[in-house]
Amino acid sequence: MLETKQHKLKKVAALLGSASLISLIGPAFAQDTTSDDALTEDVIIVSGIRQSLEASADVKRNGQGVVDAITAEDIGKFPDTNLAESLQRITGVSIDRQNGEGSQVTVRGFGPDFNLVLLNGRQMPTAFLTGGAPASRSFDFGNIASEGIAGVRVYKTGRAAVPTGGIGSTLNILTARPLDAPGLRFSVGTKAVIDQSPIDDTSVTPEISGIFSNTFADGKFGVALVGSYQERESGFAQASTADGWRGAYLGSANDWGTLPQPPGDTQVTNRPGPNDVYSVPQNMNYRLTDVNRERLNGQLALQARPIETLTATLDYFYSENKVATERNDMSVWFNHGDTYSEWTDGPIASPIIYAEDFGPGGSDLSMGGGKFATKSENKSLGFNVEWEATDNLSFTADYHNSSAESGQDSPYGTSAVIGTADLQLRTQAVSFSNEMPVLSLGFQPGLDGIDASRHISTGTVFSNSYIKTEIEQLQLVASYDFDDSIIDSIDFGVSNTTNKVRSAFANAQRDTWGGAGPASDLPDDIFVRSDLAGHFDQFGGHDDPAMQKEFFTFDFDRMAGIIDDLYNACGGDGICRSDDFTTDRRTEEESLAGFIEIASSFELDGIPAKIVAGYRYEQTDITSQALVPVPAGTQWVAENEYGLIFDGTQDFTELTGEYEYWLPAIDFQLDPRDDLILRASYSHTMTRPSYADIQGGQTVNPGFRIDGGDGSQGNPGLLPFLSKNFDLSAEWYYDEASYISAGYFYKTVDNFIATDIIRETPFNLPTPFGGQRYQDAVAAVGSNDLKAIRQWIFNNADPSTFEITGTDSTGAIVGNIFGVPGEDPILEFDIAIPINEREASVDGWEFAIQHVFGDTGFGAIANYTVVSGDVEFDNMQPANGEPQFALIGLSNSANIIGFYDKNGLQGRIAYNWRDQFLSSTVGVSGTANNPLYVEPYGQFDVSASYEVRDGLTVFVEGINVTNETNRVVGRTTDYLNFATQTGARYAIGARYSF
Repeated sequence: MLETKQHKLKKVAALLGSASLISLIGPAFAQDTTSDDALTEDVIIVSGIRQSLEASADVKRNGQGVVDAITAEDIGKFPDTNLAESLQRITGVSIDRQNGEGSQVTVRGFGPDFNLVLLNGRQMPTAFLTGGAPASRSFDFGNIASEGIAGVRVYKTGRAAVPTGGIGSTLNILTARPLDAPGLRFSVGTKAVIDQSPIDDTSVTPEISGIFSNTFADGKFGVALVGSYQERESGFAQASTADGWRGAYLGSANDWGTLPQPPGDTQVTNRPGPNDVYSVPQNMNYRLTDVNRERLNGQLALQARPIETLTATLDYFYSENKVATERNDMSVWFNHGDTYSEWTDGPIASPIIYAEDFGPGGSDLSMGGGKFATKSENKSLGFNVEWEATDNLSFTADYHNSSAESGQDSPYGTSAVIGTADLQLRTQAVSFSNEMPVLSLGFQPGLDGIDASRHISTGTVFSNSYIKTEIEQLQLVASYDFDDSIIDSIDFGVSNTTNKVRSAFANAQRDTWGGAGPASDLPDDIFVRSDLAGHFDQFGGHDDPAMQKEFFTFDFDRMAGIIDDLYNACGGDGICRSDDFTTDRRTEEESLAGFIEIASSFELDGIPAKIVAGYRYEQTDITSQALVPVPAGTQWVAENEYGLIFDGTQDFTELTGEYEYWLPAIDFQLDPRDDLILRASYSHTMTRPSYADIQGGQTVNPGFRIDGGDGSQGNPGLLPFLSKNFDLSAEWYYDEASYISAGYFYKTVDNFIATDIIRETPFNLPTPFGGQRYQDAVAAVGSNDLKAIRQWIFNNADPSTFEITGTDSTGAIVGNIFGVPGEDPILEFDIAIPINEREASVDGWEFAIQHVFGDTGFGAIANYTVVSGDVEFDNMQPANGEPQFALIGLSNSANIIGFYDKNGLQGRIAYNWRDQFLSSTVGVSGTANNPLYVEPYGQFDVSASYEVRDGLTVFVEGINVTNETNRVVGRTTDYLNFATQTGARYAIGARYSF
């Protein structure tokens, strides 16, 4: 049973009382103040690349455990135009990109869901929008402009004093506070962003930002105000097998979609051997996508320090990010009929070419349009009080109420697709021997190429995803410094966090994919003949003479209006989306936490040493509800067709769960020399499961079998991922702003999630099979002939238990036989439920060097991370086996940065590289055991600035200046899933500060 909120607050009070008692034991003791407090951190205001690097190195050097940092070069000037792109410069940090911009972070091989993001020490809500009902806990750094950020701390080792939730890392984003930099400070910047998208002509869009900070009354009061507005137009070209690869078959397999077996395999060249593994493509797609993003950020901080020992801060943070995307694509679908194919040698045979001839019946060449429009808002209101009660005792209280919300920003929903097709396609062939697949087409005799007059309207999909997260958090922390004692300090605190999440989804779909009307319904002039191959000029194969080099685009809004008028596609009112969520999940997590951390300094054989040891207690109660469709009954529709009856009834189901953990953490530091630090750390950290896994709903599939049905449900009783972490590192600070570091880490993670099957009877539905009526029919017929059994029931059973809808061509009765409550047995379902089952370990090495070449102005940074795990995906396992478990996101990474900073001139060139990594064990179509690997990727970014006069600086920036592309592949590099070209991005601007 869940505890009441009042009872929880009593627990907070009890924990706080205990912690206060500890602080009063032995008032004669003292401590050295531990740097890097859990709730507040000093923000170092610097100017210039070198001073920024010095400040970041100081954070690393003085931090507890393994900490890395990025610090703003000056007020309003963070090192990169995107916060995530700055974070990737840190050793062991990699990023995922959306629309060519950094979005999510992976730390030490653990992906976005495994990293906790704080804003000024506060747990931030997340609303990362995905297809369907969103379930991710990952934070989207694309929502935050970098101009208002003073610094970021990345905690790679666990600490009792730091909120838990990230087994990869905890990232704390720090914003500007006026009393940290007394006096009047002002900065305003403007830039023109030049995006060399491969879709349209080069676009130029504006960005403007400003920050104002001032203190009054001899530094007793302060105000800081930050604002920024950014608009960006971009785009990308993508070639893909968008519906993935069908299966992973053995060469001996004989099923629909497999290659024909001998002797009928005359159209297979170099056929895969009996034990070779191969896959066939389900489709081929080229798409061109335009993206328009508008981002608005605002921050306000008010501070008061009426007396030297008391500081109060009230702050508000707001961000709004609108992303509007429009795409046009061309695709073909493989029916795996009359195919021709050529293959590489095994043991994993890859296609060289895969082709299909549809004969005179033809097939469809699809040309579709898509429109996606989302809006994300983040709001955070917080209040903080720091009180130095005595020279030894201090208290901090922090409260915030924050929300993150993402959803549709269009009458079409978050994503919309309109399809058209030409049904006169005769042949299609895809060559996979280049960087990008090359599609060639052949039409029916007498037809030459694409023709607008042959295109018909097909189906539509208007999807609407929504997520909102609200966090209310109270944290109370105290610290006591001891005098003349082996114990330096004791830090202790408690917190109460309530996290409310609503995740929902609705889908309005017209499945008229075979055609909604004749080609004459669509005006020819809506289709615009457009170049295709030219948008892929960075990929080998784009100039292949066999490639289909052009396709049709159309105006999405105009097409939506036409099909609404013709086929009532949007109900006649232009609002194509549905706001009636059929999936609606609501989860509340309430967590009580307490910690104690003790620091002690001493000597070992004359060598200074320090230990910081602590425990963190975490208790979480979960209540999860989900809206599920409630079946009203069952029916036997045809000989081998059985289904549930739904009458539109829906209801919320509720499930609960709870867990508690004691999480130890200990950091040991040894200083053999003034410039050398050796560290060892051991800690337990945790990450909570995804919102989908702990959702409270139980849903059953509409179709069932004679022996039962299938379904799925969430499991709020899931335990969090629990990681036991061990770190060793050495850091040599051989000169100012220069150091070399090396570290080893090892993590063992329990409670990875697998799927279990439980047998249940949800909704108590009677099944037409097995009751007295069915048994009588079997006895009368004398066999298990289902068709004969149905006919007997229609002729002999109670007419109220079935309905006759007609007869077939043989005169047999056709109709529906219903399950009868109280007479027929209850239908059983195999319910898939997520469970904690897996364990895996990850280890790796981190190496970094930062060097400043004296007073020359030149400097360099280089780092390299090696990561490996003990569970890898087996590419030789066929797809029809047990779903594989593998660690995703693990990859080596490196950064090399060269810079110059002297006499008002700054320049920087940075190369960031990430090796190949497994991004999913599930294919893009949702098929298990179809791996997705992101191939190695590296890009160059450059920037330069010059201070033309005091306070006025002009600058230029370039992102991905060599126009790198990226590819996502399957079992081999020939199994292409996505090949994407984005283009370079440049900016020119000016900044004025005083």
